[in-house]
Amino acid sequence: MTAFVPAYWKLLESGELQERVQRAYAGLESCEWCPRRCRVNRLAGKRGVCHTGEQARVASYGPHYGEERPLSGWKGSGTVFFNRCNLRCVFCQNHDISQTDEGMEVTPEQLAQIFLRLQAMGCHNINLVSPSHVVPQILAGVFLAAQAGLRLPLVYNTGGYDALEALQLLDGVVDIYMPDMKYADAAVAKQYSGVKDYPQVNRAAVREMHRQVGDLKINAQGLAERGLLVRHLVLPHRLAGTREIMKFLAEEISPNTYVNVMGQYRPEFLAERFPLLNRRVTLEEVYQAREEARCAGLNRLDE
Repeated sequence: MTAFVPAYWKLLESGELQERVQRAYAGLESCEWCPRRCRVNRLAGKRGVCHTGEQARVASYGPHYGEERPLSGWKGSGTVFFNRCNLRCVFCQNHDISQTDEGMEVTPEQLAQIFLRLQAMGCHNINLVSPSHVVPQILAGVFLAAQAGLRLPLVYNTGGYDALEALQLLDGVVDIYMPDMKYADAAVAKQYSGVKDYPQVNRAAVREMHRQVGDLKINAQGLAERGLLVRHLVLPHRLAGTREIMKFLAEEISPNTYVNVMGQYRPEFLAERFPLLNRRVTLEEVYQAREEARCAGLNRLDE
């Protein structure tokens, strides 16, 4: 059996990974690394929508056993939860992380050490949660950790609001892309996550992710090694636009796209202020969403 080799090793050996780090940090002087394009100088301590300066802020890290089975396996997915986010989802179930600064600012050297600790713990991968606003910092951490022997697949676990320029920097670095596809309707996205162009940006990002890594590949041990895994959270009253999203994935990405249609929505954070969001999803709504995925032609649904 061929041993797994992470994508970033090739770029490390060629010197390209170091060049990507330099290019990414130069872009922080007028930051456009997410679709918000705040153009603030993060190297000078200025902060845009993500409230993050030069250094990433980590809320917590450790083995996670509650992710999809191909990620969690039996030793856990090595999750790194970054503080802040470039979205403002009123129902965010991790709002204590995504909307606060309660974590610890970390240098690239410290971030690299976190990656290496997770590997030493036996985790199956490095799972970067809410990474869209800290792509330069992640690249720097991966560069240093790879030099020190990091060999795990990288999982880019994102809300799905990602700039193509940032994703192109990650081409050949990320092994597994795991984006949300939250909404099919721009007005719904604007009301509940504060970005009116979410569907347009999200679909372009998913296309680019799939171009880079293809369909999800799972090894003989049942672990994901490379590819695209899409998450879709079912919202009450069909607000997420499940049918349209599943049709897009099946027809414009691949009918073999691995999709997790998630039914765990509950009112969190500010959701009680929005009548249509102020209840859990019903079993009927979840069942209907999964049937819509199957009817669209998708044949790899996470169980």
